[in-house]
Amino acid sequence: MTTTVLSVDELTALVGTHLGYSAWREVTQERVNTFADATDDHQWIHVDAERAAAGPFGTTIAHGFLTLSLLIPMWSEILRFDGVRLAINYGLNKVRFPSPVPVGSSIRTGATLVSVDTIADGSVQIVVDFVIEREGGEKPCCIAQGLYRFYI
Repeated sequence: MTTTVLSVDELTALVGTHLGYSAWREVTQERVNTFADATDDHQWIHVDAERAAAGPFGTTIAHGFLTLSLLIPMWSEILRFDGVRLAINYGLNKVRFPSPVPVGSSIRTGATLVSVDTIADGSVQIVVDFVIEREGGEKPCCIAQGLYRFYI
């Protein structure tokens, strides 16, 4: 379920709040292969199913940065700020990959709004804590803190 806000005041009122979860997304071998082609990262643990079956994870796994990149569509399912003329990804403060994402797994992200600040150029910057989890997994597969700017 998407949280929709209409003003900076409504957004600020949500600081410290868990905003919800994205839908589950399956991480397929086709997606992993496409990412490998786009990034020139063809390490065998990602693309060679036969070799990976004998490796430490027992199967191919998603690239950490593929998992991280899926924050883009998952985050868009969690928060909507109506009336913004431009929203940009301003960067990341911290990223960790505590556990792998085996191909065929489904992942989703949860998001907690950490802060809302007005920047000198008039934009509003938010900091969001993300936890990407794998369905049935014991540990998160990615923990990240994202920064976004909204130009109203």
